[in-house]
Amino acid sequence: MGKLKELIEQIAKALVDNPDAVQVNEIEGEQTSVIELKVAKEDLGKVIGKQGRTARAMRTILSAASTKLRKRAVLEIIE
Repeated sequence: MGKLKELIEQIAKALVDNPDAVQVNEIEGEQTSVIELKVAKEDLGKVIGKQGRTARAMRTILSAASTKLRKRAVLEIIE
């Protein structure tokens, strides 16, 4: 299930100015995985995007990828 974690990490590192500060944790439940994304404070706006569009797009990609793996995944962006 590390593929989803890697996917989010790659997307986040491509978006931010400080890719070294990107941290991704995966908490696996029985049916749902929660993927926590933590970035530097100054990069938070880049990850969320205007009106949350970038975050919504990342969640859509994650949803499509997790469906293919027959799992359910949720993206949490931590401040």
